[in-house]
Amino acid sequence: MSDRIAFYTNPMSRGRVAHWMLEEVGAPYDLHLVNLEKGEQKQPAFLAVNPMGKVPAIVHRGVVITETSAICMYLADAFPAANLAPAISDPARGTYLRWFFFAASSLEYALMDKAFPRAGTPHVGQLGYGTYERALETLELALRPGPWILGDRFSAADVYLGSQMGWALMVKNLEPRPLFVEYVARCNERPAMKRMIERNNELAAQLKAG
Repeated sequence: MSDRIAFYTNPMSRGRVAHWMLEEVGAPYDLHLVNLEKGEQKQPAFLAVNPMGKVPAIVHRGVVITETSAICMYLADAFPAANLAPAISDPARGTYLRWFFFAASSLEYALMDKAFPRAGTPHVGQLGYGTYERALETLELALRPGPWILGDRFSAADVYLGSQMGWALMVKNLEPRPLFVEYVARCNERPAMKRMIERNNELAAQLKAG
């Protein structure tokens, strides 16, 4: 069975995160551009891949993977030569999983609630992240040793976390604390990130041209 990946994305979506991850692992992939403005994500051809009608999505060895965090984690394990995930037997695996899921749950929910406040005032204990301030304090504590979430080792967790933080800084949902700004700047210097940005700019121009 071919090891090539079918990658469904749009340059103005979370597909950018999965795209960066694909570049980091060096996986062979075929890019399928989904035009969101034309509603291609709601057409039967794409719904057969992801019934949610959302990008990104990948198909690898006949298996469909959706959800950006799951795609990043899957690729790290599927292409171990890239060394972007601690092995299951590695004690660092627990730390890796901890902050990966923190980014995909507590931090993301805190950032989204900051952008779109809930009606009413839910009890702190009812929210998985507690408070926005506590989530940011926890994030700062995790990143302080640096330079990456696993210390000296860059991992798929940084791909997901760095993407999320970069977006949140851009739309001003995340306080521009020096530690956060410096971390995102390091992420932006990754060669794989630069390749992704260049390719996404081309894709955006392609969509704009019609």
